[in-house]
Amino acid sequence: MIFLAKPCHRQAFRHTNQQEPSRSVNPRLNKLQPYPFEKLARLKQGITPPAGKPHIAMSIGEPQHPTPKLIGDALIAHLSGLGNYPATKGIAPLRLAIAEWLCVRFRLPAGAVDPERQVLPVNGTREALFAFAQCVVDPAHKPLVAMPNPFYQIYEGAALLAGAEPYFLNTTKETGFLPDFDAVPDDVWVRCQLLYICSPGNPTGAVISEAVLRRLVELAERFDFVIASDECYSELYADEANPPPGLLQAAYAMGNTDFKRCVVFHSLSKRSNAPGLRSGFVAGDAAILEKFLLYRTYHGCALSLPVQHASLAAWRDEAHVVANRGLYRQKFVAVVEIMRNVVEVEIPPAGFYLWPNVNRLGLDGETFARELFASQNVTVLPGGYLSREAHGINPGQGHVRMALVASLDECVEVANRMKQFVEKL
Repeated sequence: MIFLAKPCHRQAFRHTNQQEPSRSVNPRLNKLQPYPFEKLARLKQGITPPAGKPHIAMSIGEPQHPTPKLIGDALIAHLSGLGNYPATKGIAPLRLAIAEWLCVRFRLPAGAVDPERQVLPVNGTREALFAFAQCVVDPAHKPLVAMPNPFYQIYEGAALLAGAEPYFLNTTKETGFLPDFDAVPDDVWVRCQLLYICSPGNPTGAVISEAVLRRLVELAERFDFVIASDECYSELYADEANPPPGLLQAAYAMGNTDFKRCVVFHSLSKRSNAPGLRSGFVAGDAAILEKFLLYRTYHGCALSLPVQHASLAAWRDEAHVVANRGLYRQKFVAVVEIMRNVVEVEIPPAGFYLWPNVNRLGLDGETFARELFASQNVTVLPGGYLSREAHGINPGQGHVRMALVASLDECVEVANRMKQFVEKL
């Protein structure tokens, strides 16, 4: 009896001290990789940078420009709405404002987007991009979820927790930092249930052309998969006369006026410098959004009424967005002018990231980031933390990502410190 009691006691001890996972935990969680910023924190651990140089973080894409006053004013004016439960579907005026914005921005005929059936407010694109895969993926049929590589890690996590296998589409300088969709075998498309695209891209700023978007819509129809187009950087672009095209724009132009299999994701975080508002929307295929609304009703993720009214004010105003783009253009020009003589870097067509290639310096992105922090007290993100080994390469390994979200003066200071660092190499 004593012999039998000992293993039982050990099992109970393990359980109470959580040394072994409970059987009730979703085993798919074990497939998730650490988030890039967890890896970055470990990389910097134990390093003491020079105290005489103030720390400047260029690693996180958190906008630092002031949030427009009109957003705060609308939020405050509707604080009484905190006393009411919001509907998951959102208020009608907000959905109408979003639908009208989409039509104007993406050159659609007035009324082409139905605010009643084709728009849903969401808590920013991150939450919605993750939840969307849980809604549309059927794990019973060995699904693939395709995504660009490098990528926003939410795509991978969403695919894994939905019971799908991620399929990585490498983006390199040779492919214009865009996936080569025509190189994807038919047997991959046959298994594909969901394709994530990001245009303008994170981290490269590359823009998918309308012609390629049309090609993707054709592929989605042929192989019966859904396209989730992450367009949260769509309002940050270099050429004021040539804004990046969107998926709904391409679908409508080719006659897919119901946006079948097409869903876009937009946010106020980057467009309006309001990351803390946690506000965005999804729009597109009404049949898909009907099921997504059902999912979200159970998910419990409705935007509060004050946030919805603040969002309404933001989508109704373009002046602050134009001014915002101008600030980023100034920083791109100033920083690249300093850096381009010491590292391979170019101004991207859109977004607010730089994607320098550091391989030619004899360093990988991780080594570059660690040594830059140690000598200059500047934090950048190793490109390999945003990508995976796929098809024989890791396309992010030789890069670092720099988010030009700090002030112009700080961005210039970073460029000068980086130049000093490279010259000493």
